[in-house]
Amino acid sequence: MSAYTPDFLSLLPPAAAIVLSLWSRRVLPALGAGIVTGVLVYTGGNVPAAVGALFSLFYDLLTTAWILKTLAFAVLVGSVMELMRRSGGIDGFVHLLQHRLSLVRSRRSALLLVFLTGVVIFIESSITALIAGAVGRPLAARFGFSREKLAYVCDSTAAPVCSLILINGWGALLLGLIATQIQAGLVSGDAVAVLMESVAYNYYAMTALAVTLAVIWFDWDIGPMRRVRSMPPAMEEADGGRQSASLMLIPLAVMVGGVFFFLWWTGEGNFFKGSGSSAVFYTMLLTLAVMAGQYRLQVGMPWKTYAGAALRGAAALLPIVAVLLLAFGIGKVIGMVGTGSWLGGFMDADTPRGWLAASVFLVASVMAFATGTSWGTFSIMLPIAVAVGDAAGAPAPLLIGAAVSGGVFGDHCSPISDTTIISSLAAGCDHIDHVRTQMPYALLSGVIALGMFAAAGFYGR
Repeated sequence: MSAYTPDFLSLLPPAAAIVLSLWSRRVLPALGAGIVTGVLVYTGGNVPAAVGALFSLFYDLLTTAWILKTLAFAVLVGSVMELMRRSGGIDGFVHLLQHRLSLVRSRRSALLLVFLTGVVIFIESSITALIAGAVGRPLAARFGFSREKLAYVCDSTAAPVCSLILINGWGALLLGLIATQIQAGLVSGDAVAVLMESVAYNYYAMTALAVTLAVIWFDWDIGPMRRVRSMPPAMEEADGGRQSASLMLIPLAVMVGGVFFFLWWTGEGNFFKGSGSSAVFYTMLLTLAVMAGQYRLQVGMPWKTYAGAALRGAAALLPIVAVLLLAFGIGKVIGMVGTGSWLGGFMDADTPRGWLAASVFLVASVMAFATGTSWGTFSIMLPIAVAVGDAAGAPAPLLIGAAVSGGVFGDHCSPISDTTIISSLAAGCDHIDHVRTQMPYALLSGVIALGMFAAAGFYGR
């Protein structure tokens, strides 16, 4: 079968998945419908060929190493979370913060701690959301704020922070894309210097963090977040501090250090060449091994109790694994029908120079929202933006920043984004509820960022 030539029908698969998920509030059927729509578009409506394409698609998904490692990571997250709860480490951590250190005394200070956790841990967006959620879930129960608010804070720090502090896989990807454009003669200078300069134009990431901080500080609920039912504050039990906070803190420290180590190890001494999927997978295995020894020695947890808790936690997240698998599936289908390249075709050098950065931001936003992937958007939009900017005489760092900002913004809003799904997982809230409640804040940040790109285009150098 010849390759599909992208046209307006390329928008049907993501449109079907997004509209159905928001309308029906059922993510799995919506993703499935998007995948089926995509293979029908790809095969020109040939049903037998579409069936064959579906089998081939899922065979590829289930034999691709990074996808299997990511799915296993999601399962192991459930095991880690349940073991932390079962050991008493979560209760000990809350007791430490609230009573022994007096760091958390209100909803505001609790959410500020989650926010700071997300900012400090910039190694990988999934790990960032996971650890922020692990810190925040017991605090949500203790101080009575909603899981949706927690998911918003987790999601609004994960990708924005990782796209600003680029000592991670995000930096490796962008550095490679910029180096390619330098080799092509479209960008001048050193790749690292150009990347660092472009960070100053990542307006959406900066704005999203600022808006999130304002939402926490002023307890600001808008749109659907106003109608979310917050949990009533829980009374701490008399023996709440019986277990040590180290039962939670040591595994979290292993997760942070493990990702750095395995990025270095899989990159053969270079963090920027490491495998993110391998790093998070190996890190979770290491964390579980450390927890097994620590819990046995520190609290005398029987091996049977450890295994039972790990299995219960893993089983609880199997529905999330199914959602992630189908999210990867629709991402592959969208690549097959060329949704991203078709949307990228709207960019050309005839766009007025002043509006060029804002236009790049808008197209990248739509692309990331439709495809559910920021990295895929970077890979498509950054070369297009640089080429158009070279023809129009616009500064490359500004357009690179616009492409990155748009990718993060669209991905932040998209219900089919794996980052959005993992943030829902980390906070323990319904995925569609998270998408609905987060959207107004993301749109506000996006509008502010759009204005900043327009101003930079007209009044910048």
